Amino acid sequence: MNKTRLTCVYLLLDFVAALITWVSLYMYRKHIGEAASLDAIFAAMRVDSKFWLGLALYPVYWVFIHAFFGYYNKIYRKSRLDELVTTIGVTLFGCLIFFFVFILDDIVTSPNDYVKYLLFLCFWQFMLTYIPRLLVTSHINKRIHNGQIGFNTIIVGHDEMAVKAYETVLKQHLRSGHFFVGYIRVDDTHPDMMEGKLPCVGTVSDMSRVVEEQHVEEIVVALHNGQRKYVQQVLALVRRNHNLTVSMVPQEHDVLLGTVRTSSVLDEPLISVTPEYLPTWQRFVKRGCDIVLSLIAIILLLPVYVFLAIGVKRSSPGPVFYLQERIGYLGKPFNIIKFRSMCADAENNGPMLSSESDPRITAFGKFMRQYRLDETPQFFNVLRGDMSLVGYRPERQYYIDKIMECAPYYHLLLGIKPGITSWGQVRFGYAESVEEMVERLRWDILYIENMSLLMDVKILIYTVLIILKREGK
Repeated sequence: MNKTRLTCVYLLLDFVAALITWVSLYMYRKHIGEAASLDAIFAAMRVDSKFWLGLALYPVYWVFIHAFFGYYNKIYRKSRLDELVTTIGVTLFGCLIFFFVFILDDIVTSPNDYVKYLLFLCFWQFMLTYIPRLLVTSHINKRIHNGQIGFNTIIVGHDEMAVKAYETVLKQHLRSGHFFVGYIRVDDTHPDMMEGKLPCVGTVSDMSRVVEEQHVEEIVVALHNGQRKYVQQVLALVRRNHNLTVSMVPQEHDVLLGTVRTSSVLDEPLISVTPEYLPTWQRFVKRGCDIVLSLIAIILLLPVYVFLAIGVKRSSPGPVFYLQERIGYLGKPFNIIKFRSMCADAENNGPMLSSESDPRITAFGKFMRQYRLDETPQFFNVLRGDMSLVGYRPERQYYIDKIMECAPYYHLLLGIKPGITSWGQVRFGYAESVEEMVERLRWDILYIENMSLLMDVKILIYTVLIILKREGK
């Protein structure tokens, strides 16, 4: 069964579970609230428009709730214990919202009836959702452990560490789902001990091609400390292909530092290096906040936009807006929108960073930059989905190439959307050289390692304070 079909199975089961729960809840409410007989309940169903509306919308509501919390992600990577805990939590959350929005207006003979309704709803919604999931997940896990389902896997490494990892996985009584298709040779500092065990499918520079040609889904990194610089190249590949799962064979100091995490008692413990920066529900909320706050900002700023457009037009010849190609999410280029703050021919001689005393900046441009008003049209970039309110400041490919020469980990930023403001912007400000870009980069790396909605709120607050106080660089 492929991923699409399995996802459809889970969707259908959740839909049917919600459908049965809704019918059962309706009958229970009629029985408790009105002491109706079974015949009377069926008669009421036929003519009650609310029943039929709920029958259509209640299952959709639950499928949305489950998707909101990321249940349908990584459909083959489910732990039955994690699934139990997740289903309990999501069921309680979804039932409480539904109960307080739609059921509290029922006419009841006793307040205890509300408690009965809520307990009935939670119990049956959970049981009818979890039991089918448990059966399907158990069946899929059994097929993985039996070797009937697996994921094309490559090992990055070729010395004794790679051999040990490969042989350990093969000796496991229960398969972990790894179908090894080959190994990646790293360098010549260690002897090639994987030869004859797996085919060599290429070197580190060939990984992108190998992943595509071999339909690779998992990468196991088996490298010594001196070779771990190659992990950056693996991560760069992951940022472009979110379907990849990357794990690293731990060394002794990794175990001592507590960085080894595993959800399986029987599998070989590995360090996951495929972080999910935000849970699915937080990504939904972050995008929703981006859209709502950007719309509010655009509406409130309309008079300011008119004033700025007139000011730009009167300050120097040229267009009001300035479009410049920047590199965004997953390395995709987009045009960032700004009010033009420089003379129209500012970069006729090629890309140049600006400085505080840059003669190319117009007088009105200096005023806009002082309050960062030239950046405000980027709310339209946020609405289009090119950017977020908080992220990292996007750069041109020309400067990314220069940054990568001394800070190759810059590509880690491309796993999230760039933002109008950033932690680096708050702590450092505008960069006037590549060296300053690299210095600011460490704050942006810190951001992606500590991403949360609360962190975004803090950065937005500090951004507003810096603008109002006219502080910052």
